[in-house]
Amino acid sequence: MTIVLDGVGVGAQPDAVHYGDRGSHTLGHVCAAQQPSLPNLAALGLGHVADLDGVPRVDAPAADYGRMREVSAGKDSTTGHWELAGLHLEHPFPTYPDGFPDTVIDAFRSHGGVDRVLGNRPESGTVIIEELGPEHERTGAPIVYTSADSVFQIAAHKEVIPLRELYHLCKVARTKVCTGEHGVGRVIARPFVGTPGNYTRISEERKDFARRPETPPLQDILQEHGIRTVSIGKIADLFARTGFDEMVKTSNNNEGIEATIQALRSHAPASPPTFVWTNLVDFDQEYGHRNNPEGFAEALASFDRALPRILDALPNDGVLVITADHGNDPTTPSTDHSREFVPLLVVRPNAAGRALGLRSTFADHAATVARYFDASFSTMGTAF
Repeated sequence: MTIVLDGVGVGAQPDAVHYGDRGSHTLGHVCAAQQPSLPNLAALGLGHVADLDGVPRVDAPAADYGRMREVSAGKDSTTGHWELAGLHLEHPFPTYPDGFPDTVIDAFRSHGGVDRVLGNRPESGTVIIEELGPEHERTGAPIVYTSADSVFQIAAHKEVIPLRELYHLCKVARTKVCTGEHGVGRVIARPFVGTPGNYTRISEERKDFARRPETPPLQDILQEHGIRTVSIGKIADLFARTGFDEMVKTSNNNEGIEATIQALRSHAPASPPTFVWTNLVDFDQEYGHRNNPEGFAEALASFDRALPRILDALPNDGVLVITADHGNDPTTPSTDHSREFVPLLVVRPNAAGRALGLRSTFADHAATVARYFDASFSTMGTAF
């Protein structure tokens, strides 16, 4: 199984300067500022992945350890997960630092039957909802916004635009508007409730409409070889739900951890071979984007405390991979993702830890998982 610690990067890649991320080091800066207690991750070998304050280099790591480099163009969640699944993007998904062009907004209004939209700029979701929520309630116009990621987001109060209608607008945007040169990674429904000054986004009713991969990712290949595939958290949403037999939606790290443990414990010896892929989103969603190193550190410590339970639930022949999809340094002025190396820890049954070095692509993960399940998969990655 694989656990992605969303946004937990371990240092700027050489090309980070081209993304405005010179000097970013998510895990290093959080550990330096907050020194979270991470004894279980340290025992696995996290201190060998990078020099981290408060995380010692143990003499006999319990896991293989290393780092991985992203080679695809971009630094968003979709790009990172697609490369983890063996896909390589030569061109980044489109982003809109100045908001969407009139042609995109006009197409959305036309196909969606919408008279006008509010917003149309890069912004924090909580900020733009608080600012434009009252006008949205008065006019019924949906709030359209983006971020530094390749996303087309539509926010609406549930009493103004019912959930079913909001999802329909997102489907329209995905299939008729955000295509071709404007084919963003994700169209996202952002429902909220409440009153002015006290709006609340409903995370469990958020829905992502992802761009579908043009070539089969890792999980599709595993299915073809009779491997059962399970998505926990937002993994499936990043692939337009292709390739997963079971999808468990979660709203936060705690739910993701518990669902992961349940998935591992429910795997009976006679069951088909299973690949469980989990995303723990709080590091990125709750703390990285909000420049909250204190919360980030506590989320790391909370995951560390849960590690013994995860490892105890792992089948005797199971392998656990812990990695990330990009950085999101909460100590820098930016609230954006950062172009960083990601950590790599691999727990193998009854095996001493070894150095895996710097892997040349996230796709080494896909090559390794495919080899573990004896599934033939052509990818640029090399199994570790």
